[in-house]
Amino acid sequence: MKKMIFTICAAASIFFIGGNDTQAQSVTHSVVAGDTLYKLGQQYGVSATEIQRANNKSSSMIMVGEKLTIPASISAAEKDLLARLVLAEAEGEPYAGKVAVATVVLNRVAHKDFPNTVTEVINEVSNGYYAFSPVQNGRINRAADSESIRAVNEALAFRGQGAGSLFFYNPTIATNHWNATRTETIRIGNHVFSK
Repeated sequence: MKKMIFTICAAASIFFIGGNDTQAQSVTHSVVAGDTLYKLGQQYGVSATEIQRANNKSSSMIMVGEKLTIPASISAAEKDLLARLVLAEAEGEPYAGKVAVATVVLNRVAHKDFPNTVTEVINEVSNGYYAFSPVQNGRINRAADSESIRAVNEALAFRGQGAGSLFFYNPTIATNHWNATRTETIRIGNHVFSK
């Protein structure tokens, strides 16, 4: 219900106020040799599954010269915010860990128990606790590096797949071990991911 209300309000605001250049919009892509749905997902920052669905495809097969509708992704501002969070949370972690951190945020956006946008998920405060400590301590304000930006695009392309992680923590430095009570999905570097 909250997603439907948000969608209606967002559509109304675009209609009455007009979109801006940070809004994501769908585009058309002409398939060239070497393109795959996954590569297009990375290029445009949208799930390969969403591209397949937007083009009514029953398989991932695409043909050179075919025109594909690439659905809207998250806005450029939200991609930047997510990449800055990835840098702050996963600096010094393996690349796969950076992708997994971005995936956690995207999984929360899609989950009924969390807010509906990347910005709201990242800035969420519940019972006086920030969802992500870099928001509280200001580390999120640093510019993202190229690896964090690439990790966000990969997470967007991979969206809807994987183990459904909603949380992560570093057991070595965590002061609250609530996450340890969750179902572990994977360990990457110093982080434990769970749902």
